[in-house]
Amino acid sequence: MKCTLCPRKCNTDRKKGRGYCGCDDTIKIARVMLHKWEEPCISGTRGSGAIFFSGCPLKCVYCQNMDISHGGVGTEISVSRLSEIFLELQDMGAHNINLVSPTQYADKIREAIDLVRDRLNIPMVYNTGGYELAEEIEKMRGYVDVFLTDIKYFSPDLSKEYSSAEDYYSVSISAFKKMTELVPECKLDANGIMTGGIILRHLVLPSHRADSIKILESVAEICDISKIKLSLMSQYTPDFYKGDIPSLKRRITTFEYDSVVKRATELGYDGYIQEKSSASCAYTPDFTKGDLI
Repeated sequence: MKCTLCPRKCNTDRKKGRGYCGCDDTIKIARVMLHKWEEPCISGTRGSGAIFFSGCPLKCVYCQNMDISHGGVGTEISVSRLSEIFLELQDMGAHNINLVSPTQYADKIREAIDLVRDRLNIPMVYNTGGYELAEEIEKMRGYVDVFLTDIKYFSPDLSKEYSSAEDYYSVSISAFKKMTELVPECKLDANGIMTGGIILRHLVLPSHRADSIKILESVAEICDISKIKLSLMSQYTPDFYKGDIPSLKRRITTFEYDSVVKRATELGYDGYIQEKSSASCAYTPDFTKGDLI
């Protein structure tokens, strides 16, 4: 079968080769962990049961998880093993199952969920870079409780230069609209853990505060932002960037970040504002540790 899971629609037969995402037909994961550094309503006190999938449809030039998104670091596992990992994370006390960069394995993830659906009683979080097909998001209806999604860029020129995806905004906003249809409002349990809804993540990039503001304004025009959570991030670090784009060789300034925070506040967003001190490679997980794999 030729792969059309992501907007690239590379039509690769992944039983015979690797798609644009870098993946073949076998699930590969780089790390499984109780993740304490996600948003408070995801990590809680016990941690989010994060599964980091290898490969990615975007290949952003500044990716902080470069080893797994570009480099293919990871261990191959079966669908049945993935389903067992879900249950093992649940037994460890994870507040949820956090599927990190799942797009290229979405069909197999659904198979794994089906195998243990009757024993899985914690929320399923779909943690994506936002470059998704709306029709594929629709297929996650009944499988995903929380969408933790990026909208990275407004400008086609910027998304082309940084992620080779000129259509990023139009595609991601269409997928976002579908997410709001599937999980129309945030739900929190008695301990403040999200059990349903959307967290919209946005990483403010150096020299591009105006692009960030356009994203916030456009999302506010198409949905009721009181029903979603915003996670505004300042954690961009040049540690992982090896290219020649001058702005990506520095962190964002306080002025740049405060400008975006100010606009988010004016628009009425609720959620999480990351401290500028988070711009450090110390917050990137160590993918040399296998944990449950």
